[in-house]
Amino acid sequence: MGVLAPSAFADGTRTWEQSKFEDLTKGTATGVAIRSAGGLELAPSFKLLYATPSTYIWAVASDDAGNVYAATGSPARVYRITPDGQASIIFEPRELQVQTLEVGPGGVIYAATAPDGKVYKIEHKAKEKGESPKADSKTEGKSDKEAPKDPAKPALDSSWSSSEYFAPGTKYIWDLLLDKAGNLYVATGDRGEIYKVTPKGEHALFFKSDDTHIRVLALDAKGNVIAGTDGSGLVYRISPTGEGFVLYSAPKKEITALALDREGNIYAAGVGEKRAGAVVSPAGTSPLTMGTSPVSTSPQTPGMTLTMTPTNPQAGPFPFPGGGASGGSDVYRIASDGSPSRIWTSHEDIVYALAFDSHDKLLAGTGNRGHVFAVEAQDEFSDLLKAPASQITGFAKAPGGGLYAASSNLGKIFVLGPGPQSEGSYESDVFDAKVFSRWGRAEFRGSGNVDLLVRTGNVDNPDRNWSPWKQVSLGKESEMTVPAARYAQWKAVLHAGNVKPAVDTVTLNYLPKNVAPEIEDVSVQIGVRYQPLQKSSLNLSTDLSGSSGGHFESPVPSTHDRDSIGVKWNAHDENDDQLVYSVYYRGDGESRWLLLKDNLTDKAYSFDASLLPDGGYIVKVVATDAPSHSPGEALTATKESRRFEVDTTPPRIENLTATVEGAQIHVRFRAEDGFSTIKRAEYSVDAGEWKYVEPVGQLSDAKVEDYDFTVAVEAGKDTATEHVVVVRVYDKYDNMGAAKTLLKGK
Repeated sequence: MGVLAPSAFADGTRTWEQSKFEDLTKGTATGVAIRSAGGLELAPSFKLLYATPSTYIWAVASDDAGNVYAATGSPARVYRITPDGQASIIFEPRELQVQTLEVGPGGVIYAATAPDGKVYKIEHKAKEKGESPKADSKTEGKSDKEAPKDPAKPALDSSWSSSEYFAPGTKYIWDLLLDKAGNLYVATGDRGEIYKVTPKGEHALFFKSDDTHIRVLALDAKGNVIAGTDGSGLVYRISPTGEGFVLYSAPKKEITALALDREGNIYAAGVGEKRAGAVVSPAGTSPLTMGTSPVSTSPQTPGMTLTMTPTNPQAGPFPFPGGGASGGSDVYRIASDGSPSRIWTSHEDIVYALAFDSHDKLLAGTGNRGHVFAVEAQDEFSDLLKAPASQITGFAKAPGGGLYAASSNLGKIFVLGPGPQSEGSYESDVFDAKVFSRWGRAEFRGSGNVDLLVRTGNVDNPDRNWSPWKQVSLGKESEMTVPAARYAQWKAVLHAGNVKPAVDTVTLNYLPKNVAPEIEDVSVQIGVRYQPLQKSSLNLSTDLSGSSGGHFESPVPSTHDRDSIGVKWNAHDENDDQLVYSVYYRGDGESRWLLLKDNLTDKAYSFDASLLPDGGYIVKVVATDAPSHSPGEALTATKESRRFEVDTTPPRIENLTATVEGAQIHVRFRAEDGFSTIKRAEYSVDAGEWKYVEPVGQLSDAKVEDYDFTVAVEAGKDTATEHVVVVRVYDKYDNMGAAKTLLKGK
């Protein structure tokens, strides 16, 4: 690191500190979680298991063997993916979507389609012959009759069969739920109904809500069905006999996900603002991407209308639950005693799925940034990861204590956890020191095996020829060996070990190069007086860390005072140094500047105009950053005003005479000003109204003007009586001179 002359830099080390969640979220985390309380830690492992050819995965479920089943759309399919990532298609309906599914006893799959919702029962044929339904992982996904023609499409496994199991006669089926007795609950839309289908296939209406859609279902330990709705954002508890009780009416309009913990507390995700006057998107609109479609808050459709190009030409627009909702989302906790509370909120993220991991942490899968959050307590959470997809739409149990996570845009299956990443990295946002700076020591607070690296540059894009990353020794008094530059960035690499790696705070010390202040303009106003500001009102916003944050400056109050001259200027300092000012003046033809006032902290100053003789002047303002620097290190800037004129002396009136000439009074006088031209003249006779009078020659454009005029005596007044004639004249700066004469009667 090169040595720079001490005089080249500002006298005062500053710091760039990062630890707050709001600051850390501006950086790029890879395998690293950001804690709401601040700081970084390793995120749970997150690995791609399988990327489906479908765009949307609406729901996932897993069986006891660890196979995961994905309900998809565009195209509509049910995929079966083994724990080692081998995939096959076990169901491919004619409908537009496979909206949801459940894994039943014996490996039976129940899948619901939409629109024109139907429930299908999907079974493995080998089971009917007494054969094992498990396939060898080497041959999994290959049909015994046909091989896939498209290498991007897995084989259609002909060993699975499907049959229509239940058709509720409604447009939408949003969720399925199996209880311990094998009863299947079907949550529907359009009429807000839940149907119950027994293991024998007998079905009946189980519950009806006054909301339009039953969106999600869950089961508590006592066999009660927990249901969330769209429209009023209700959370119901429904007894096994179908008696419903509203546990909570959420502030949001739609409940998109439910989860229950071991203690019986219910967690519900709510999205969308409650409002009236909605419009349903018309059929036949252009294909849209999930999350960008227009919001449809009609009671006929939840969330938004998503129009896609279907394989079925009869298919029309289909609503995506929660999609396009405005106002972010909340997660609510309904305690076992029934008391509700909001434990998490986001203005950007929409929650599509909730689940508990093997460590009993509540996970929230969100869009449309594809983040997974771990919600630990009220307003205490971690931003665990960002998936390479727009939405995390579902969770299911995975072997070994992990979770399967499903995404949409694009439709992928990931394995989340149960352990942490072996290594993760975090790159901070780019920091702008505002000026060329020297970088000193890095301060680190954290634990475990963490590498800290720093780089610098002089453009705001690190990809444009910055210095290479330099590892910083975290030992005491170690300095960063990076070039002096305006911009800086740090990176932390966390390595798993016996001690959990964590980054609590990273602080970079830097010394900005001192640059001279800048004065943008200096203006002079005649007739203005400025009131000094209280010193305590200045520089209130200096960051306690010492970083440059700009100052709040109150405007200097002013009043009209024709006997004052006001000087005002704009100035700033790139180092954010404290500035003081001096004001000088110089008259026309003079070479020496004379001090009016020094040690000013306000950016305005006024003085009595009478201090300056009549004439033309220029004002100069000098700014210095001396209060922020050692003696001899200060820098200054100067700025001159435009020339202005001062004239405080009134014009003189000479040789005023008045004589009677018949029925008129003849008035003569001369007006003279030592500096400026005569602007106008007026007269009054016998305390009458002031009347304008032109000079001889009519033009009033000289310092000396002669006046010669006659005034008719008003009717009823005799010229023989006594008269008083008063005249007044104004110069260019409205200084006034007056005189009078008494005309005695005969």
